[in-house]
Amino acid sequence: MKAAVVLFTRDLRVHDHPALARAAREASRVVPAFVMDDPLLARTHAGADRLAFLLDALGDLDRSLRARGAALVLRRGDVVEETMRLAREVSAEAVFASGDVTDYAQQRQRRLATACAANGMTLALCPGVTVVPRGDLHPTGGDHFKVFTPYWRRWRVHPRRPLVAPPRPFNTIRVPSRPLPPLRDLVDEAPSSRRQRGGERHARRRLEAWLRNGLARYPERHDDLASAGTSRLSADLHFGCLSPSEILARVDGRPGGDAFARQLCWRDFFHQVLAARPDIVRTDYRPRGDRWRRDARGLAAWKAGRTGYPIVDAAMRQLAAEGLMPNRARLLVASFLVKDLYVDWREGAAHFADLLVDADVANNVGSWQWVAGTGNDTRPNRVFNPVSQARRFDPDGRYVRRWVPELARVRDGAIHEPWRLPPSVQHHLRYPDRIVVHEEAAARRRARRR
Repeated sequence: MKAAVVLFTRDLRVHDHPALARAAREASRVVPAFVMDDPLLARTHAGADRLAFLLDALGDLDRSLRARGAALVLRRGDVVEETMRLAREVSAEAVFASGDVTDYAQQRQRRLATACAANGMTLALCPGVTVVPRGDLHPTGGDHFKVFTPYWRRWRVHPRRPLVAPPRPFNTIRVPSRPLPPLRDLVDEAPSSRRQRGGERHARRRLEAWLRNGLARYPERHDDLASAGTSRLSADLHFGCLSPSEILARVDGRPGGDAFARQLCWRDFFHQVLAARPDIVRTDYRPRGDRWRRDARGLAAWKAGRTGYPIVDAAMRQLAAEGLMPNRARLLVASFLVKDLYVDWREGAAHFADLLVDADVANNVGSWQWVAGTGNDTRPNRVFNPVSQARRFDPDGRYVRRWVPELARVRDGAIHEPWRLPPSVQHHLRYPDRIVVHEEAAARRRARRR
């Protein structure tokens, strides 16, 4: 074909990009494009850190494409309308894109397919967002796996697609493009000084460092809250600055690789659940008859990291400061909100979606429903005790001290239970009292589920 448009969405890389590689192979001229989705930005509350990461990634992608002879064409507005306008400008015969699974993405893909057909073009949706494309694995008599373990068994042995190399320099068509907008045009607040830099270059450096220094000890350290035991690649995966298939290929067969592959599988698992049930963003996957409490003060204290439980507060303050949080900490704060405070999981998922740099719809909603007992957990009444979990995963209190400076001088044995200190010491600390007693809340929770 003479010309094709490659529409980037959350696949902002040139390495192992099947849609880009296929377009470069099949079309004489390739026009890479990204549309700043104004309707999507208008209906979300993306934080400054996430938008700054996105702008970093787009700038890096543009540099990588320019090195191959083509600049990234940036447009703003409705993705389908702007893509079709560009495709008509360059007389494209096809649009190539990576398939995605959210309800919004699936609707966009259907609209794009209809628009392409109406204009005599084809839409080619390629893999790349997950390791195993949606629909490749399904149980007998069902359209998706509802439990992780059987999915993991099938996923681990499923044939993998071959990785594709970055395209060589290719021909393009020069068309008008908008410059990247300054961050202040997209969000009011400034990004954190602690934030990760976005883009494929930074992502690949993080991956190499992780493979050298982190992967081998991942099985023993990934739940250790105070150590750098996690990969910190989640935002790179969310924005597609790294290919999940390439990461799997790089960790496979290495010490620690199987444990990390399991996390990539969890990501695919939640994507296939969301693809089959896009409504779970708003509704319970498995309704349990919960009648959630309205607790504005409790919710506000949880968001601010002032619940009186140091491990919960440390995690929530890290979220506010960095837009990131270790997975173990996410489980603890989620359990506290839905099991101790009995506040609707949707409130927590919305707060995470606002602040997390790696706010992925499938992972975020899937994980919140898993903790709430309305999702894919086979033990829906599971409750995480914030004190015992803190003692296990932050035994010397280093994580708490890092994020809760009021408790920096409390000795190790008391740092996770400051309410046991003498009243005079508690007053001096100026740390809030517990907003709920965990043991009493857990008992009430069990009574509700009987």
